[in-house]
Amino acid sequence: MESMEALITQIQGLSGSVEDISHLHNLLKLTEESLQSEAPRLASFLGQLDPAKQSLGYLYILEAYTSAPISREQPSEFIMSVSTFINSCLAEQIRLAADKFVSVCKRFKDQVVLLQEPLRGVAPMRTAVQKLRSSSEHLTALHPDFLLLCLLAKSYKTGLGILKEDIFEIDQPRDFFLYCYYGGMICIGQKHFCKARELLRNPYIDLANSYSSGKISELESCVETNKEKFESDNNLGLVKQVVSSLYKRNIQRLTLTYLTLSLQDIANTVQLNTPKEAEMHVLRMIQDGEIFATINQKDEMVSFHEDPEQYKTCEMIEHIDSSIQRIMSLSKKLSAVDELISYDPAYLAKAGKERQRFDFDDFDTVPQKFNL
Repeated sequence: MESMEALITQIQGLSGSVEDISHLHNLLKLTEESLQSEAPRLASFLGQLDPAKQSLGYLYILEAYTSAPISREQPSEFIMSVSTFINSCLAEQIRLAADKFVSVCKRFKDQVVLLQEPLRGVAPMRTAVQKLRSSSEHLTALHPDFLLLCLLAKSYKTGLGILKEDIFEIDQPRDFFLYCYYGGMICIGQKHFCKARELLRNPYIDLANSYSSGKISELESCVETNKEKFESDNNLGLVKQVVSSLYKRNIQRLTLTYLTLSLQDIANTVQLNTPKEAEMHVLRMIQDGEIFATINQKDEMVSFHEDPEQYKTCEMIEHIDSSIQRIMSLSKKLSAVDELISYDPAYLAKAGKERQRFDFDDFDTVPQKFNL
């Protein structure tokens, strides 16, 4: 206990400057075994530290404390303690012990899932992701856990915010696979099918290819063929929404060809059973702003109109400018990655081995930088 009191004093005194924190980090590494042995008795020491100022020391003690089995009476207290720490800790300190921060957050995720209260974990886990990553382009080990909680809590829009960010740095391949899997399901739930296609693999790619054909019969056949896989993933309901959306897409295509069309013709063209079904689809699409049209109930005719957006508003100009800036930024990143690869020893070694397969004159011995 005396050694713990001394450690607390050191944490309190060495959490100011960068040099002090670096020295403290070295001391904390030496105390890991003793902290683990004291795990059940560490709660009282946490109360002596300020997680907003002494984040690194607090994290080491919290990680050791949470490594002990949690009794049935403790989960809510545990969740509250970790949530408070996540919200108040300093990002620059917890990144020094990223593995311990990840460990604490994963136990936190396990507890909210065990209590069947995933919504309690969504906001803290989102904060944890933001504090752990070095930039919005960095995929951390906590991204999959955050997306899983969003799925379980049906908080799809919250998860979608993270998925909209471009990823260029990945810690572990497994984290990326889970990120794509959970992210794909969230995108399907929000009807962002193009993004879902980017994230998911076969049989989901087969589903996407069938969808792009525009043929309902082909899409339904693909769904039936892979039904067992979709059911095992608990995605069959979402896949059925894909089938429903193809009807909408085919109706949208009609607006490019026709000015007016009867409900019966729409039903026949997009393979709906009755004109009434066609009418319901058209009405929903008009309400959602997916097409611009009016229905003459007397003649059962649909008149398609031009998009009223003239692309002259300030909002639209800002949107276009933002897209241009994003593309320019991506171009610079690709150029930087290309340059890094061109000088990477592993790449050069592999290129050297491949050289034997070609004539020497086919090779440019000087790595090139491509400007996109």
